[in-house]
Amino acid sequence: MELTPIPSDLTTLYWVISEVSLPDVGNGYFIHSASTVAEHFQQYGSVQIDDEPPALVFASDGGGQLFAVTGSGRVWRSTTASWFHDFEVCAASIQEFLEYIGRMAAGQD
Repeated sequence: MELTPIPSDLTTLYWVISEVSLPDVGNGYFIHSASTVAEHFQQYGSVQIDDEPPALVFASDGGGQLFAVTGSGRVWRSTTASWFHDFEVCAASIQEFLEYIGRMAAGQD
């Protein structure tokens, strides 16, 4: 299997946390552990998004939508509950993605 570089923002995230489970925030948000990300990569490979570098799925929501981060740092959300369909930008960075979830948890969004 071809190796995909791990985005630096994702590496930094895993230096701070191992995983997050927020089932009661919005539709539910789940940041997968590094080992789960590695298992999913072995099983499904990276996500191909337009002209972006290959993306790694690192999170999901309670509706089955996936969140992937590319080497550019942008976070993309699947438009369906699938690894192989369209993805759209949902945040400029993992930090912005986490800030959005934080606002939702605080009831501000």
